[in-house]
Amino acid sequence: MTGTIQAPDTARNTGAGGPDASTRKSRRSRIAPIVLAVAGIVVVALLLFMVTRAPVEDARPTSLGFSLNSFFQWLGDLGPLVQIPLVLLAFAVVVGLILLLIEFAPRPGRFYFWLRLVSCFAIPVLAFMLLRPYQNAVVYVLAIAVILGGALFYADLHARQGAGSLFQLVLFAAPAGILLLIGLIYPAIATVIQSFFDKTGDEFVGLENYVWAFTNPQGFWSVINSIIWVIVAPLVATVVGLAYAVFIDRARGERILKVLIFMPFAISFVGAGIIWKFIYDFRQGDQVGLLNAIVTAFGGEPVSWLAIQPLVNTLLLLLVFIWSQTGLAMVILSAAVKAVPPEQIEAASLDGANAWQRFRNVTVPGIRSSIVVVVTTIAIGALKVYDIVAVMTGGRSDTTVLAFEMVNQQQRFQSYGHSAALAVVLFLFVVPLIVFNVIQIRKQREIR
Repeated sequence: MTGTIQAPDTARNTGAGGPDASTRKSRRSRIAPIVLAVAGIVVVALLLFMVTRAPVEDARPTSLGFSLNSFFQWLGDLGPLVQIPLVLLAFAVVVGLILLLIEFAPRPGRFYFWLRLVSCFAIPVLAFMLLRPYQNAVVYVLAIAVILGGALFYADLHARQGAGSLFQLVLFAAPAGILLLIGLIYPAIATVIQSFFDKTGDEFVGLENYVWAFTNPQGFWSVINSIIWVIVAPLVATVVGLAYAVFIDRARGERILKVLIFMPFAISFVGAGIIWKFIYDFRQGDQVGLLNAIVTAFGGEPVSWLAIQPLVNTLLLLLVFIWSQTGLAMVILSAAVKAVPPEQIEAASLDGANAWQRFRNVTVPGIRSSIVVVVTTIAIGALKVYDIVAVMTGGRSDTTVLAFEMVNQQQRFQSYGHSAALAVVLFLFVVPLIVFNVIQIRKQREIR
């Protein structure tokens, strides 16, 4: 009886749906990411080689005999009734294709199989056809499209979640991925490459632009001032905002006070700069600036506040930014303080803790995630500040910052290499803030 019972099980185990088949399927699903990774490396290598290779003299550009640009031009020349803007036409075609694929994804069947197969190859070909301005690029375009399409189809066919799952994921993520690629990743890579070339972008100069950023007065003070901004602004704005949130929490007229404190945040940096420029205004004779009006009222001489060096004028500009950001810190931290369970505060009070101990040991740990968000947001805003410096001093008297000097080097001096190097330095300053924020978020998730 035992043998007769085990025989069917053995037959089932060795059948198409047994462990051997599942093992093969699992092995293929593990190979699929490797195939995608290798294909991605090959595609990036071919793309970089195509873009950076030197043009061949007296070589005529090759073509497939079909060009998207020529097709659009032909369509526009047919007459005024069909002269559709090319951007709208391309957008309509892409949206229509995505809607068609979504309609059939992830339905099983022969039609869906062939739809995936065709689209995995056709979409990369159409996408990389836009790269044909490069001379003799058709071979690279076809190679990139075939490798990318083949790897995507193979990985989708042997996906761990089932055939069609990866295709559906790529389909829904493609619009956001394309926008990130065009608007973020490609400009970032191009900026890094440009930072190693001279001001014209023709001659490779190595690290000279970065040496300039840390030795030349304009570059040096832009780095130093940005460090001061990113350290002082988040610390002071968060502390003051938290103090406002705690003391105004149960005060009479809480709403009116919060509106008044939050109002500077609603003012643009340009408007805030103009307001505070009047406060710091310096002139001979009748004083318009509030500070110098007070100084002269007590018999003193007017002071050129924004020309006091070193660092005093930078701190005065920094005060404008803190004034505008304190309202944001107060609103976020006030909501976080109200969310602290009152039972914990009452328990600490019963244990004999005074107000400061309750605030330090109960309130602050309860709003730690909100404090991290506020500090990170204000720090990134401090690194990106441009308007305040441009409106109030124009970078004079060593008040320049990275964002302002980056634009100044590009527009005023036409030095694209220096501007790109400053942009890379600014990016390197932002990365630790983002990493710190991610680490704190993960810790909060683990606690929950």
